[in-house]
Amino acid sequence: MSHVEGSGTNGIALPSRFMLLFASLVTALISVNVQAGSFEATTEQVKVQLIASADAVHPGDVILLGIHQRIIPHWHTYWKNPGDSGLATTIDYEVPDGATVGEIQWPTPSRISLGPVTNYGYENEVTLLTAIKVPKDTVIGGVFPVKAKVKWLVCEEICIPQQAELSLDLPVVMLEQNINTRHPLIEQALIRLPVPNPWPISVLPSDEHLILQINGSGLQPGAIKDIWFYPAEWGGVSHGAEQPFSFAGDAIELRLKPGDLKLGENDHLKGVLTITEENSEGLVTRGYTIDVTLLPGALKAKLPVAHTPDIVLSTALLLAFLGGVILNLMPCVFPVLSIKALSLIKQANEDPLTTRLHGLAYTLGILVSFALLGGVLIILKLSGSQIGWGFQFQSPLFVLAMAYLMFAVGLNLSGLFSIGGSVAGIGNSLSERPGYTGSFFTGVLATLVATPCTAPFMGAALGFAISQPPALLMFVLLSLGLGLALPYLLLCVWPSLQKLLPKPGAWMVRLKQGLAFPMYGAAVWLVWVLTQQIGPDAVIIGLGGMIALAIAAWAYESTKYGSKSTRFTGTTIAIVFLLISVSGSYLGIKNKPVPSSSASLADTNERNWEPYSSERLAQLLTSEKPVFINFTAAWCISCLVNEKVALSQTSVLDTFKRIGITYLKGDWTNRDPGITQMLSEFGRSGVPLYIFYPGGSSTKPVVLPQILTPDIVIRAVSDFSSLTD
Repeated sequence: MSHVEGSGTNGIALPSRFMLLFASLVTALISVNVQAGSFEATTEQVKVQLIASADAVHPGDVILLGIHQRIIPHWHTYWKNPGDSGLATTIDYEVPDGATVGEIQWPTPSRISLGPVTNYGYENEVTLLTAIKVPKDTVIGGVFPVKAKVKWLVCEEICIPQQAELSLDLPVVMLEQNINTRHPLIEQALIRLPVPNPWPISVLPSDEHLILQINGSGLQPGAIKDIWFYPAEWGGVSHGAEQPFSFAGDAIELRLKPGDLKLGENDHLKGVLTITEENSEGLVTRGYTIDVTLLPGALKAKLPVAHTPDIVLSTALLLAFLGGVILNLMPCVFPVLSIKALSLIKQANEDPLTTRLHGLAYTLGILVSFALLGGVLIILKLSGSQIGWGFQFQSPLFVLAMAYLMFAVGLNLSGLFSIGGSVAGIGNSLSERPGYTGSFFTGVLATLVATPCTAPFMGAALGFAISQPPALLMFVLLSLGLGLALPYLLLCVWPSLQKLLPKPGAWMVRLKQGLAFPMYGAAVWLVWVLTQQIGPDAVIIGLGGMIALAIAAWAYESTKYGSKSTRFTGTTIAIVFLLISVSGSYLGIKNKPVPSSSASLADTNERNWEPYSSERLAQLLTSEKPVFINFTAAWCISCLVNEKVALSQTSVLDTFKRIGITYLKGDWTNRDPGITQMLSEFGRSGVPLYIFYPGGSSTKPVVLPQILTPDIVIRAVSDFSSLTD
């Protein structure tokens, strides 16, 4: 008996181990074991057949046997490397003595994703071929019997292990006798097999990627729509990570994210490369077998990292608390704090206990929000995702939701509509009842608008927190939230501090209306951020949704004091336009591709910087060139202020030019695991991050402060560059 199986059970990842455990526990209940003495068998999900490339055999022939599976819609079986979960199909062939059985010839697979899990397998139908050599002494006039025991795992949202025993008797005829060697399913299977790769291919390892370089003369870049590499073995390449590709003349570079088993110099990378091209027949995908040795090179060396001082939990808590206090002065948070100050002035004649409770409600809103944010960070971290401060702004839908929220708050402050205990925490009802709900949700709003900002002290604290166990991460975030809540809480708790506030008056109405304009400005800025993520269509999507929101607010406010039928009509109109705003925005964004950060930067017309990549940095450092790196994001207000105030100033750019500094800019507006990894290596969890590599004989990097001025930048690059001359 010969045994032929896939290789997907070696080094199985956690999801695969769970799948195996799950399968073993329930096999007795749900597995299907079909005992069949014929060439085919059927389960509820799969019809399986044993087929041959010829209807008879000659002694000494080599024939192809195939296990053909026809799978019902929405279900799938697995390739030899099943991916994040699953089991490869196995086949035990029983053939006469003297016959030899080859390995399974696996057709080109496809990607099958369910949430964060990516599998490699087959849907609809597949034929697994195996070559069989008939012994030369096989008796003519007899039969060549073949038996096959096939085991497979078929999955949709649940997985069912199944097996079948099949048999096939092939007549043995004389060499002179012609036999039919054309089986349509065998011929289709041969077409689906990957072919040997016809191009020179090399692989360079780096800290962030495995760069698969294809010197593909004859390939037409304009016709290529997709390229994907399926690793033959688990662990070398991450299955679910994106595989961006780019063209450089005749060469194609495919960037692969390393898996849990780190490949090094002289290791082999095996698998199937698929290239999808558009021609007169439509989209055509072809598979090519790859077996290449990883090359040594400069990219292999780990980039030098500045020494980050070790901090303990108590220091991290203090830094987070101080950073939270300073956040109140940031342009994204200060208007919200001003709104609460106005409400405090209006409460001047209230009982001190009521004022204190407002402060506690506001603080509770902030702490609950930071706890929820911490919970999301913990879940993403435990799932293996690379995350950082402000990660939610990398989602276009979240950015647009925040733009709408800012616009709605602005409408509220302008007086277009008012709802007691609204998000803004102010309204006519606030002076008539405690309004603790309003104070609570103002704390929530303060947290939301604070997340794109990074204040001094926050970088080190958050970098420490992201690397810690869940409990410590949560403590640091709550300390940050407590610092954010402190100024308003102090005003509420100590009545003596309230004497420093001006007395109530008509000026409060004007100030409240004036605070609407920073909110409108924030909404416009967020729409601009959206254009950096999904392109210029974001303008019509965002502004169209805001018009619908304004109509909804007007319809609600203008009819809420009318008759019952008038109120019903106004509320109905408001709901309709709210639905138009939400659904239209969602449909407009969900199918928009999010460009890579390097691509979005490369499309700009700026000439005083280059897009960041680890490969470009390694190249510059190998040449001992000085390098300045600016890690930024369109939604990071601190980053934009620093670029405007310092990094775009003529004096700074002239200094860069005089010293010969290459200015690299890494854009974290959209998700970029490479930048996230670089941030974590410098003990940071978010942007901004400014790094200067002096070059020369020393490549030890220098980290600049998070708040920049031209003098700070010029002094840093000049002082350290002089040491290398």
